[in-house]
Amino acid sequence: MKTVFNIALGIHILSILGILGLLLAQVQKKPRKLNPGIIHAGLTAFVAGIVMTSIWKQVNPDEAINHAKFGVKAVVLAIILVLAYKNVKKEVLQTWVWATMLGLTVLNIIIAVAI
Repeated sequence: MKTVFNIALGIHILSILGILGLLLAQVQKKPRKLNPGIIHAGLTAFVAGIVMTSIWKQVNPDEAINHAKFGVKAVVLAIILVLAYKNVKKEVLQTWVWATMLGLTVLNIIIAVAI
């Protein structure tokens, strides 16, 4: 189970970094357009997170799971996905949507590392 957990963790980290990279790739572009890869990376990170939380007790039997942390991270990722789904077909990505998605992605990384 430890191997499955580590694989899911690696996939989760790469997916979140993929979202961050795809959003940062739009910094200099005018007009900005949402890359559909953000949706794919977000869904992959979500599934990997579910796998990690479901096998947490088998991998870390001595540690208590922090449900609040994982819940907040899931809500933040869900907001990113909703914004992505609503704007993926649009010709121009509004600056506030792009900035919100970028900020939420950075917030998700900070929660994962700091808490």
